[in-house]
Amino acid sequence: MFIPIYDHNPLRSIRFQGVTVALIVANVAIFALQVAGMPANVIISFAIVPIDLLGLGATVPAVVPSGDIAVPERLTLLSYMFFHGDILHLGVNMLFLWVFGDNVEDALGHVRFLFFYLACGVVAGLTHALMLPSSQLPLIGASGAVAGVIAAYLMLHPRVRVWVLVLRFIPIRITAAFALGAWIISQFIMVLLPQAGPIAWWAHIGGLVAGAILVVVMRRPGVRLFDREIA
Repeated sequence: MFIPIYDHNPLRSIRFQGVTVALIVANVAIFALQVAGMPANVIISFAIVPIDLLGLGATVPAVVPSGDIAVPERLTLLSYMFFHGDILHLGVNMLFLWVFGDNVEDALGHVRFLFFYLACGVVAGLTHALMLPSSQLPLIGASGAVAGVIAAYLMLHPRVRVWVLVLRFIPIRITAAFALGAWIISQFIMVLLPQAGPIAWWAHIGGLVAGAILVVVMRRPGVRLFDREIA
């Protein structure tokens, strides 16, 4: 699949993508705490566990085991998206956010972009839990929220040309519609296949749908969808 590295799409309404950068810094900082020795049980406390989120598991004990953190299940819908499984997981998510987040932030404005990002992550987490309600596996990562950013970018700037790496090493310049469209199609294909591996495909799809809908209602007045002025 394609790995985005750069898009020539200047900002129009904001001077700097402050929220995008702040989100990347927050994710990197939390990952640094993870690799510095954060216990696995603490990380899991901030993760979404579908069976617990939906109240289908055993009754929560009155006393929290020593070393654990009592995180309300509803709060995990926000906290889970700031933790990552490994450096590759973090790197890919932050790369997509860096390349495409600035223009979505530009189209929405700083405050609305923050709410947009978090809302896409929440919907992604809920979608994952509802589609796999009996799962006891913890869900972490910004993929669902970033999927919302990808969908919004595609709705806004499908004709913008993006530099991507093919087969990890070959740089080519193609339209966002082709690069991101291929990624989106792959998510729907993978969710139909027997589940193999730890990737939360339903979370990606939930984030995509949320992003495509929210960008329509949250964009600044005058911001056009499917922009044809940039090529």
